[in-house]
Amino acid sequence: MTRKLAAILVADVVGYSRLAGADEDRILARLRTLRSDLVDPTIAVHNGRVVKRTGDGSLIEFRSVVDAVRCAIEVQTAMVERNIGVPPEHRIEFRVGIHLGDVVEESDGDLMGDGVNIAARLEGVARPGAICLSEDAYRQVRARLDLAVTDLGQIQLKNIAEPMRVYLLQVGPASQPVPARPPAKPPATRPPSAAAVADKPSIAVLAFNNMSGDAEQEYFSDGISEDIITDLSKLSELHVIARNSSFVYKNVTASVPEMARALGVRYVLEGSVRKAGNRVRVTAQLIDASNGGHIWASRFDRDLTDIFAVQDELTQEIVAALKLNLTHGDHDRLAQGRAVDVSAYELLLRGREQASTHSRSGNRAARGLAAEAVAIDPDYAAARALISFTHVLDYVNAWSEDPEGSLRTGLDLAQQTVDMAEEQPNSHFALGMACMWSRELDRARAEVLRGLALSPNSAELLILMAHIQIFSGDPAGALETLDASMRLDPHYPEILLQFLADAHFSLGEYEQAITAIEQRLEQNAQSETAYALLASCYGHLGRPEDARQAWEKALRINPDFSIERRRRVLPFRNPEDFNRRVEGLRKAGLIVPDVGQR
Repeated sequence: MTRKLAAILVADVVGYSRLAGADEDRILARLRTLRSDLVDPTIAVHNGRVVKRTGDGSLIEFRSVVDAVRCAIEVQTAMVERNIGVPPEHRIEFRVGIHLGDVVEESDGDLMGDGVNIAARLEGVARPGAICLSEDAYRQVRARLDLAVTDLGQIQLKNIAEPMRVYLLQVGPASQPVPARPPAKPPATRPPSAAAVADKPSIAVLAFNNMSGDAEQEYFSDGISEDIITDLSKLSELHVIARNSSFVYKNVTASVPEMARALGVRYVLEGSVRKAGNRVRVTAQLIDASNGGHIWASRFDRDLTDIFAVQDELTQEIVAALKLNLTHGDHDRLAQGRAVDVSAYELLLRGREQASTHSRSGNRAARGLAAEAVAIDPDYAAARALISFTHVLDYVNAWSEDPEGSLRTGLDLAQQTVDMAEEQPNSHFALGMACMWSRELDRARAEVLRGLALSPNSAELLILMAHIQIFSGDPAGALETLDASMRLDPHYPEILLQFLADAHFSLGEYEQAITAIEQRLEQNAQSETAYALLASCYGHLGRPEDARQAWEKALRINPDFSIERRRRVLPFRNPEDFNRRVEGLRKAGLIVPDVGQR
């Protein structure tokens, strides 16, 4: 064992799990080609030594920081060129961290110590195509290379005791990382104090750190965090921030008080998960953000098969620490649940991760993983609910050759799920969604209300309720429901902005609808449905040229965009609600296809 000073570069592939889930053989082949044609030759030219590779990640030692940075610049620049014309969801992009520090070299050549840990944490705060340098590394290159560098200031890197000054090197237009994702721009209809809730204790559960030493295990730590959120969301006496918002701060260096202020909560739960073989260690601590004090902390070292008991105990200890007065209903909801085969549970977590990509390939992968879970555990209702959800999405997005058959399958599976596990909120979500798209709006509403009775803090169920209200002819009620959802999910998903626009449009409030659509397009410029509604808004407002431009963009994104298919699929109770959309296009003088045409 030898201690020495070394320039350490750590790199990994952004979104590797998503890419591999879509087509593992293809992504592995592409990675092998990149390594043999680009990465390894560039490392050799700059006198680097590959210490080890872990799946999509690499740890590389260089003789100097200058060599490390030059190597990283060449690889990142080449990747920008190679990704030209490649759809974003198929791009291979690297993020890189570089540090000059003390390391320990083992007899087999492996490197360990703070120097390696810091480089890995720097890589974790970089965005696609970017290089993050520690201050020690930056001092070595600032006078040697002509670099465009951004000083990110002092950043508290995860599991590193002292804050470190970090410098960002941008390579190409795609790499403009920032320490944290800015919160979504609030729409005009959002209440001014949407994040502030004073009438009950409020908590955010941050994404637990993956301490397993394998980036591929992140799905597991994320899944544990999400399940804790789900359990706490069942409590009527607690205001719980949705996963979508609390996970915004994953790999972000903001302080706990800063995160709590942004999310409008007093308490923050953070922790870590280490999974090794058949053992799992979960650590957690509850922090009062008003003073930074630790209210409670605990560590659970168990067999992997005990993971569900760990989640239950952790939830109960949080309840005790916050001194919550639970109702009989709260106690009953926390007690509900069933033992699940751990291997089936892990498959479900992987499936949920794939479904979150909101893509055709991710949807297919999610269904396959959930089906594997059901094969192991036929009574696994959560896995069946996910399968139902994927079939309904196939119908909505025309991702299958038989959309109507997909919807029927999704509805049948969702009903089976409720029959199997009536006490689970996600069962009612799946059935509510399937019923809505099947035009059974009253039944859909009843299912969502049952789900909300089981999980009062579910932003997901509230968004589904708002969607049902829009289709049922109650846009004003939908706006109130969306406000409630945004209080639970301050970093709400961009699809919520579409629902806001839909509700305002149904009320004839076209200017407000345009504001919400424009905000959605800032986050997702590839939504043909947003542009189509925007064109109709402009038509109603007597702005035909703006309408024409918006309509052309909708057709450019999706040349097969079909008015008649939208009429057939969107389950408006009153046909006039859809006709108003078509009328806006007619008022703009646009050629609206007849039935059976495009």
